[in-house]
Amino acid sequence: MRTITLLGSTGSIGRNTLDVVRQNRDRFQIFALAAGNNISLLLEQVVEFAPRVVATGSESGRSQLLESLPATGLERRRWPEVTTGPRSLVEIATAGEVDTVMSSIVGVTGLEATYEAVRRGKRIGLANKEVLVSAGSLVMKAVEESGAELIPVDSEHNGAHQCLRAGRRSDVTRLILTASGGPFRDLPRERMEAVTPAQALNHPTWKMGNRITIDSATLMNKGFEVIEACWLFGFQPAEVDVVVHPQSTVHALVEFNDGSVIAQVCATDMRMPIQYALTYPERWPAPVPKLDWAQAREWEFLPPDHARFPLLKLAYQAWEAGGAATCVLNAADEVAVDAFLAGRISFPAISELVEETLARAPVRRPQSIEQVLEADREARHLCHRLVSARALARV
Repeated sequence: MRTITLLGSTGSIGRNTLDVVRQNRDRFQIFALAAGNNISLLLEQVVEFAPRVVATGSESGRSQLLESLPATGLERRRWPEVTTGPRSLVEIATAGEVDTVMSSIVGVTGLEATYEAVRRGKRIGLANKEVLVSAGSLVMKAVEESGAELIPVDSEHNGAHQCLRAGRRSDVTRLILTASGGPFRDLPRERMEAVTPAQALNHPTWKMGNRITIDSATLMNKGFEVIEACWLFGFQPAEVDVVVHPQSTVHALVEFNDGSVIAQVCATDMRMPIQYALTYPERWPAPVPKLDWAQAREWEFLPPDHARFPLLKLAYQAWEAGGAATCVLNAADEVAVDAFLAGRISFPAISELVEETLARAPVRRPQSIEQVLEADREARHLCHRLVSARALARV
């Protein structure tokens, strides 16, 4: 039986992970849950899954959870230990009872805990892009030294992981990641200035959190995935292509040196890659719909438009720059996306701010997680200043 710490239990990945656990209670058990400020949902999860430890995002959240536990009727002996703070995430991710960590906290909040779990040789279901985008060199070195299993949960990387099982890595010449194209794949560039947050959050395929949905609309999400793929599978950026596939059914393709192409195809349901990450190398029946091959369908594959979506190309450039450049890329993007959602900047300004932050940030080559987090803080501070300058200029 696998014993799991779930970092980010109330988010989309967290909820789907718990549904996979719910379907397989004889094979999985939850040791710890970590969540932000959705205490009402976290309380429901505590009652259902009886974790030993719960980590909240704030002291007020911890107090709220403790105050709410008596009304649930949960026996006192089944109450979890309730902790808070960054150190608590590290403790529940590295606990000796835990063999598997699902890393799905958005942002760098879960970086240190995931890194320390890797150092201790845990299996990591990786659904947090910032881990590799911000600290890929350090994390992959720790994987090599500890023997930890890093299984990607993102549908594209999970698909690539499955495709790569079809042959020797040395025979692979290219990885192709698919992108839905987001809600603006056909929108002329001159109309993007008028795009609203509500329009950008209306993703045509997936239901995700706000930041990743906006990143999908700008194709920044796909840029992050290129960076992740290079770290995960040992590719160079020139060996990783992106194609727009609006149907979101083919998640990744791998091309071998003889010209054969292996594709991973499944329904657009995140429980599939989550279960794969938890059960690899085995395959179990999954609680997701199967494709109906008797149904007529069309699949489109189109090249991305770098002129309208410049952040994708910027991600390639950040990887080539090395050092902390991809960390700066991620930090600036998060700040710019928040500013757009708050109505402080336009949609095209997201890419402009990220590019300007990269150009102005000092060149750094972090040698520790602490130095990565420092580079992240500096980039955020710089981008916040640039956002403020733009917001003033718009008044």
